[in-house]
Amino acid sequence: MPTPIVINPRTPSRREAKAKLHALLAGRPDLAERLQVVRDMGLRVSACEVHLTTTCNIRCKGCWYFEGGFDGAVRETSDPVLIAEFVDSLVARGVTQATLIGGEPTLVPARIAPFVERLPYITISTNGLRPVPRAGLESVAVAISLFGGGPLDDALRGYRVNGSAFSGLFETALGHYRNDPRVIFVFALSEEGLQYVEPTVRAIRDNGNQVTFNFYSAHGSDHALRIENEQRTLDEALRVKESYPETVVSHPYFIETLISGRTHWGGQFGYDVCPSISVDHPDHAERIRNGNPVLDGFAVYGADYQTLQFCCTSGNCADCRDSQGVYSWLLVSMNRFLDDVGRLETWLDLAESYWRQWYWAQLHSANFARRAPMAA
Repeated sequence: MPTPIVINPRTPSRREAKAKLHALLAGRPDLAERLQVVRDMGLRVSACEVHLTTTCNIRCKGCWYFEGGFDGAVRETSDPVLIAEFVDSLVARGVTQATLIGGEPTLVPARIAPFVERLPYITISTNGLRPVPRAGLESVAVAISLFGGGPLDDALRGYRVNGSAFSGLFETALGHYRNDPRVIFVFALSEEGLQYVEPTVRAIRDNGNQVTFNFYSAHGSDHALRIENEQRTLDEALRVKESYPETVVSHPYFIETLISGRTHWGGQFGYDVCPSISVDHPDHAERIRNGNPVLDGFAVYGADYQTLQFCCTSGNCADCRDSQGVYSWLLVSMNRFLDDVGRLETWLDLAESYWRQWYWAQLHSANFARRAPMAA
């Protein structure tokens, strides 16, 4: 989800961090201009996430939504008046961006409409089986899930609600979205599927789309984040990024943190630092008091359009290394990138690559612009 760009106001060194930033920018007006663009985007975006429906048309292995029982946690509503009033309440609170997830949002297109009508920045998260229409949704971002790549994607995601298997889900999504600039494939990397990473990224490139990397967590298993050879996995992800720099949006620093969970300052990704939580949820009082930054005002709502969810994904933090949670953590940790100009430039690269994931941000600024779509 989009992330406000801040220096953590809870750290005692806030004044020192600002002084360091000012000194670093003094001799680099080019970086100052880039920082202004990133901060401007951060100020424009006040984000939330909404479960539009508890229903989905497939059953992916390791899906946090169904493994966590989210489909039965609240009573779904389809009342258009209630949904419109909910969106109005978001607008009244200053929310400008919504990530619409499920279940599967394409099953309930009427529920998408009031968000698109009232909010300037919309991201629709989908499994790719049904297309998100272009008419009336020209400026939304479409995030398509992808697990493992190649035949592994079908092995992990190709299951109907009745349990029967099918194939070609990735190919179906490619067919729906050829040369569609709205689209970003969210590719959950799996150590088991390393041989499929490059062919899958190449297919996305040849289809005129872009991709950002995620980390496949087998939710519901005993070791959801298990990885036998971290360096081999990282090396392949970085190699593919280097080979397809225009297609793979993810920054190398982000990729390393995503796969290892670690940063250059010794941070380890987990609940105590993840900023992508519903800040007003009562269970987070102690987390907020620990002083690590959060996304101001961020909230996730269930499909009843009133229940506040724990966070942007499962709430099972030991099994989660969500890509957007990791990106958010890096971006709100700007004060950790002020050792020298090189570190600051890395942070700016990270911030720009984050926004480049979302089509509505690409429309806003040349700094986030994608390459031109291929000819059909």
